[in-house]
Amino acid sequence: MASSSAYDYSLQSRLLLAFSILLAVFLSFTGIVLDRAFRNSIEAGAAERLQVQIYVLLAAADMEDDEFYFLDTQQPRFGQLNSGLYGFVSNNSVGELWRSDSARAFDLPQPELLRERVDVGQRRFLRLQSEGPDSYFALSYGILWEDGISEFSFSVVEDAAPYYSEIENFRSNLWSWLGGVAVVLLVMQFGLMRWGLAPLGRMARDLKHIESGDKDKLEGSYPRELRGVTDNLNLLIESERKQQERYRTTLGDLAHSLKTPLAVIAGVLPDLSQRPDQELESRVGAVNEQLERMNQIVRYQLQRAVQSNNRSAIGRRVPVQPAVERVLGAMAKVYADKAMTVHRDLDTRAQFWGDERDLLEVLGNVLDNAFKYGDSTVAVKVEYGEGTGQGLRLRVEDDGPGIPPEKHEFVLQRGARADTLVQGQGIGMAVVTDIVNSYGGHIHITSADLGGACLVIEFPAKSGIVDPRAGNRQAPPPESSGTGTT
Repeated sequence: MASSSAYDYSLQSRLLLAFSILLAVFLSFTGIVLDRAFRNSIEAGAAERLQVQIYVLLAAADMEDDEFYFLDTQQPRFGQLNSGLYGFVSNNSVGELWRSDSARAFDLPQPELLRERVDVGQRRFLRLQSEGPDSYFALSYGILWEDGISEFSFSVVEDAAPYYSEIENFRSNLWSWLGGVAVVLLVMQFGLMRWGLAPLGRMARDLKHIESGDKDKLEGSYPRELRGVTDNLNLLIESERKQQERYRTTLGDLAHSLKTPLAVIAGVLPDLSQRPDQELESRVGAVNEQLERMNQIVRYQLQRAVQSNNRSAIGRRVPVQPAVERVLGAMAKVYADKAMTVHRDLDTRAQFWGDERDLLEVLGNVLDNAFKYGDSTVAVKVEYGEGTGQGLRLRVEDDGPGIPPEKHEFVLQRGARADTLVQGQGIGMAVVTDIVNSYGGHIHITSADLGGACLVIEFPAKSGIVDPRAGNRQAPPPESSGTGTT
């Protein structure tokens, strides 16, 4: 199976790499073309300059008794030894006939090239390479002498080092400038790419806000290319929410529809059970047993109707402290005759990521049990991830008779009750377990410091602490205290 890292790539990085390769190829070819063009231009200029020197030799040349002599050539470099500019006159049949004073000690490289015949009126440009690092430019020009018979080749050779030095300087400057241009273009390209891909980043941030519950849908102006995607995503989000609501409504309607006839049956059965007929009493007992079972199923399904069964579904950030205070207020009214004392240790920053009704259902069932079985005191503690290793931890304990260790797992099962004398169907803890499991959390029972039972519920990091500075949609009421008693 391929590693997930193989698919973890950035679209911006891919585009930047592709454009960088394209830019490098383009600038490389541009540099090569400009370098070649400048080199050809230098060599063409050298050929033209050598042609002028040949005209200078022709103007000063004269021949007597088959020997060449030259008047003042007005080019002192021809008379200066090893000046870097050398003149030659040759004949195809005889060979070299004359060389300038500057070439007296000059070892001509590749001399056979200069001896080759050049047609009258034609010229041949050569690049001569010595055995060492030196190189030369040579130009041969074919002429027909005044007698109309003799053909000669006038050649001029010049040291190419100054020309190649100029080429190297140009090449160095060229690649320096092209390198600078490449850096500037890459920076501009990176900036333009970030600007061009900014709508995708904004869409990713908006989707993250929707996932965390800060937004309900994708809002703002998006480019035409992304508008179809954003519209379809908004439709999908809205459809998912409506689907969830439809499931809850349908299950709720079903449960409530069944509750009415069940209540009628439950009201009629006591009257029937008072009749002396033993057979009828037995049948009524069987019906009553099934009626209780149906009530359990209805209540269980009714609770599940408000449950978010998929942890990845779109949820909200729910402040935990106001929810706890809300449920505690309700419990205080229901169990007013017990005058319970409640110890609070609530982190005001703790957030639950999910459906608020799921949180209230969990708190309602857990606190109801604590108030029901506790003698006089209930303690509620809300912790966050830094101290727990989890995202959110709820701890509820009482000072009641407690639960034997061997029954800690048993009471979390559907329909199970440790104390059968107290009214109830044993469904509440099963609903709590289902909800906690659906969010990837876990629940366990321990012995309380108060002497009774202690129920600990832990949710993963996604449902844990959230810094209020991050811009939560709902903030805990400022008047709520962290620790107190009622």
